[in-house]
Amino acid sequence: MSDYTLEKANELADLALAESAASGDERIVDQIGEILGASSQTLQEAYLTAVRVRRAEARAREMLAASAAKRGA
Repeated sequence: MSDYTLEKANELADLALAESAASGDERIVDQIGEILGASSQTLQEAYLTAVRVRRAEARAREMLAASAAKRGA
């Protein structure tokens, strides 16, 4: 996969997740994925991976913060 594809997928993932959080509309992330898939399966796959990575990171950070809060850190 090209650097350009990964860069654009990451940019779009950041924008879509930010818009989803701001608007409260979780569907926007999926809708962007569908739009990308209609034109470029490669970009769609990179985008969906970028979204999953960011969501997984957020869940991991939440778990670590909750653990630290429990022990009073």
